[in-house]
Amino acid sequence: MGMASWVRVLMCNIIIIIILCHCQLLAAAAEAITIGSSNSTSCDYFQGSWVYDDSYPLYNSTTCPFIGQGFDCQKNDRPDQDYLKYRWQPTSCDIPRFNGVDLLEKYRGKKIMFVGDSLSNNMWVSLACLLYASVPNSKYTFQREGLLSTFTLPEYGVSVMWFKNGFLVDVVRDEKLGRIVKLDSISAGQQWLGVDSLIFNTYHWWFHKGRYQNWNYFQVGDKLLEDMDRLEALKIALTTWARWVDNNIDPSATSVFYQGVAVPHQKNGMIQTLKQGDVCDKQNQLKDQRIQGLTIKGKLL
Repeated sequence: MGMASWVRVLMCNIIIIIILCHCQLLAAAAEAITIGSSNSTSCDYFQGSWVYDDSYPLYNSTTCPFIGQGFDCQKNDRPDQDYLKYRWQPTSCDIPRFNGVDLLEKYRGKKIMFVGDSLSNNMWVSLACLLYASVPNSKYTFQREGLLSTFTLPEYGVSVMWFKNGFLVDVVRDEKLGRIVKLDSISAGQQWLGVDSLIFNTYHWWFHKGRYQNWNYFQVGDKLLEDMDRLEALKIALTTWARWVDNNIDPSATSVFYQGVAVPHQKNGMIQTLKQGDVCDKQNQLKDQRIQGLTIKGKLL
């Protein structure tokens, strides 16, 4: 089944994985990269639970140079650390514990790129921090050029990149009309070529309204729309993206993943602002509980 056909199935079966707290930079995303080399072919890695593991976290966020100020809970004086100690446990098998040196050896000379919104940013930062902590004596370079951020370990020839693109399709600025989301156009894709692993995501920016909507029009062909069914707009955009993948990516040379849906930085439709003394709901009641993964279809939480 081609990618464009697959995307129609995706729209009917969107799986939402809720991040326990947006402050947490998930090591599970990086661990998943090593799964492809596992001998197991029968395990469903997406069915399982978040379990408490006292050996976590796998890196110290306060010493990782890639975490933005607003995303480092520990540097911002969050008093507890239990939220950092959860790992994903599949129901019918075990995920190998993350080994940064092993990953670097397997990906020697290769490039990994995340493309998407803040979910992709978090996954990129998490993987960069994991690798940085795994080889503390190795030199590294960090570059940010326009929408592209790149962390490289020259000793291994491995680059981990994040390309900021919350819609995957083109967003252009018109002096009179403002920002236009072109649902049937991808020009940024030239910067995604030549990469060994591509991990895409897009979702919650499509559903922002009012002051949090950062575009003015949708465009399909020559037709401009002030608004439309948002899920239909997302479907058109993902079909455009899937066709781009079909037409431009050689699956024997590049692995392509779609991450699914991110939890938004909102509560009840509004940006949530925490005051001093506020805590995540029931954060201290999680230690002795198993947090189940969710399979909610087409719903933004």
